[in-house]
Amino acid sequence: MKTLIKIFAAAAALGLMPAGAAAQEANLAQPKQELAAQPQSAGAPRDQISAQSQASPAQPQEVSDPALATPAAEEPSNSQVAQTMLGAGTKPTPGIGQPDGRMGVQDQFTPIGEEAAWFHNVILMPVITVISIFVLILLLYVVIRYRRAAHPIPSRTTHNTLLEVVWTLVPVLILVVIAVPSIKLLANQYSPPKADLTVKVIGNQWYWNYQYPDHGDFELTSNVLSDADAKKRGEPRLLGVDERMVVPAGATVKLIITSNDVIHAFGVPAFWVKLDAVPGRLNETWFKADKPGVYYGQCYELCGARHAYMPIAVEVVPPAQFAAWVASKGGTMPGGAQRASGDETATSPITNPAATAADVTNTSGGSATETSPEPSNIVNAVGTAPVSTQGATNSKRGDSQ
Repeated sequence: MKTLIKIFAAAAALGLMPAGAAAQEANLAQPKQELAAQPQSAGAPRDQISAQSQASPAQPQEVSDPALATPAAEEPSNSQVAQTMLGAGTKPTPGIGQPDGRMGVQDQFTPIGEEAAWFHNVILMPVITVISIFVLILLLYVVIRYRRAAHPIPSRTTHNTLLEVVWTLVPVLILVVIAVPSIKLLANQYSPPKADLTVKVIGNQWYWNYQYPDHGDFELTSNVLSDADAKKRGEPRLLGVDERMVVPAGATVKLIITSNDVIHAFGVPAFWVKLDAVPGRLNETWFKADKPGVYYGQCYELCGARHAYMPIAVEVVPPAQFAAWVASKGGTMPGGAQRASGDETATSPITNPAATAADVTNTSGGSATETSPEPSNIVNAVGTAPVSTQGATNSKRGDSQ
């Protein structure tokens, strides 16, 4: 009977496997006409590379094929990287905010990152080193001192009160030394100061969306650049993106992190920031970077076939340049004039009887009259949310099947 049940279970599993594989391939596929109809990011792209990437995001075969990868001898130099970084005129210091082959953590550029690096370098590493050396010396001593040739009659000692007290108290004291700065670091991480701006980070398969609710609620879609485009810009391979998150230097940035599909993780090593993006949950963290530059990160949670192709790029710029960037994206700075809306009702005499005809602003672009001429600077500031097509096209693996 048990054998029969096992046979039925195996047959059922084999019968369901093809259906599951077909469903997975169907989720990855999408008609090309639907992809062409999807909207793009708010605001004008920074350059032709960004425009092409937003219209047709790079696919895995464009960034993972060894034949297409940038050879080590042709990688851009630090000076090229510093000169070609895009954004509001930012010229970052070469070598910051990206992997450079060293052992240990990256240079930190936030208060929390500096505190964590100090804790790692001054507390953890010395303690770990001393303990490892002590245990190694103790093992060598025991091996040599109590080998059979030098100690043919084994000791009959079963208890040593002093030794037992020492090896109980010393680890406790070590843990206390580690715990005090560790708890302080955790308290600072999860007790942020008042935020100067908020950025909502949304993970998708396989790209990022950045929303700025404090600046007109515009949204960006950030896709990985192909090897060819990354080389043109002088950006690190698999880290360059067509649209970066841009924040002002010296500002406390609150990040609200979530996901639209599966669990992702937003992380920037140079900021000491890493937090999961979970569907249906809003996780919160923060950072404050004083040094202008471009800082890279990646998704740190295995999220599917293209997990390796959703990098993060955060550009820190001076406040004046950040305001110019916000304006270029169709947003507004807090306290400034609000963006016009086609369904504006705040000044409508119907919903607001106190409003007069002179207060009503024509933002719909309708026909002009003698008493109400057509405005000359109509801007359609209301757009649909940007959607990337990166996760919807067939992958190389899917085409081969």
